[in-house]
Amino acid sequence: MGTIKQAPTRRRFLGHCLGVSGLLMGGGWVSASQAGRTALLRRVRTYQKDGHVRVVLDLDVPTSHTLFALHDPERVVVDLKNTRAAERLTTAGLTGGMLRRLRWARKADGTLRVVFDLSERVRSKSFPLAADAKHGPRVVVDLERHTQPAAQPVKQVTPRRGRDVIIAIDAGHGGKDPGAVGPRGTREKDVVLAIARRLEALVRKTPGMRPVMIRRGDQYVPLRERINRARRHKADLFISIHADAARDRKARGSSVYVLSQRGATSEHARWLARRENDADLIGGLSLGDVDPTVAPVLLDLSLTAKIEESFELGEAVLDRLKRTGRVHSRRVEQAGFVVLKAPDIPAILVETAFISNPQEEHRLRTRAFQHKVAEAILGGVKAYLKSNPPQGTLMMAAGSGEHVIRRGETLTQIANRYGTDVRTLRELNALEGDVIRPGQVLRVPRGS
Repeated sequence: MGTIKQAPTRRRFLGHCLGVSGLLMGGGWVSASQAGRTALLRRVRTYQKDGHVRVVLDLDVPTSHTLFALHDPERVVVDLKNTRAAERLTTAGLTGGMLRRLRWARKADGTLRVVFDLSERVRSKSFPLAADAKHGPRVVVDLERHTQPAAQPVKQVTPRRGRDVIIAIDAGHGGKDPGAVGPRGTREKDVVLAIARRLEALVRKTPGMRPVMIRRGDQYVPLRERINRARRHKADLFISIHADAARDRKARGSSVYVLSQRGATSEHARWLARRENDADLIGGLSLGDVDPTVAPVLLDLSLTAKIEESFELGEAVLDRLKRTGRVHSRRVEQAGFVVLKAPDIPAILVETAFISNPQEEHRLRTRAFQHKVAEAILGGVKAYLKSNPPQGTLMMAAGSGEHVIRRGETLTQIANRYGTDVRTLRELNALEGDVIRPGQVLRVPRGS
């Protein structure tokens, strides 16, 4: 991704399925894809005025494009056929107002996907422009604010009681699959279940959270069924707990993995992914009755967004593991674990220690170490949820209330009313400046 990293809000997959508003194909010129040449996205320009944003994508040669919108959260996506981004392409100074963020990534088929993250729903259209005396070929995207409702009297809306955040806890292996076995005969399936049970108890004691165990005892659960169980319980997060193994018995420390769409990030990760995936057949996820031309786009976007969220969750958990003991890798790794492939749930796999290391095998058998690992995982989950409370949960309701702006009000007046400051209001509502409008709903600090 060629962008400044910013964690997105929760994406629910059904929201993606319902949110496709259409496909508009650019045309009227000979494209780079038709000519067999790769186009270069040289620069991005934006212009904003009175609820309208124009984004200009400057290219070196023409190329065809596709435009569509997704909702919950609001995004507009442009796919540029057979295109790559310039190395120094930047988003500096381009965002603000209803355009919250710009990001892009090149897909395996050569398509460059440009995503506009928005603060509100918009009408969108696009068209190509041929080269002229001042500019090369361009793709222009217009984003227009929907008509706003009439001004409403000011009021503070008290959020209704929300639901608990659901944490799916997956103890690796089980039943006929013992997992890795240590030098003293310790089985991975046994120690990870013990850690999972301790994590379950800690989550259950945490207000606003509810645990769901993928397996409660020594049962074999196919990898795809683990995903399905988490989705049936409408899990907000998925945490798979394992114990690592290596040919080198000196290897030690914990690691955190998230899904990789393009393969693993290291030879060890590739080998580990193959070992774990041998426990089950690899199959595809069904998208039901979704239009077959749209389904791949939805799945790709959903997986990409979910991996971004998983990275943030993984980094928070890894940070807590670093504080409690040795880590094998100081960054979040990626691998193609089947058990992480739910398209709509942020998911991580935690390798708690190396069961192949005699010292760590001994630690894995102790209650003290099991509890310490469970506490570290929960600490990371709490840190992640503080910045990313799922929609409709108690954690989100506890974070903010709402205020409907009336005509003539300023951010300073609203800040004073709720005992906060303008900077906090800007951050809470992703505002770049002080421009607000009647009828707009602002989040305000809860209890202020």
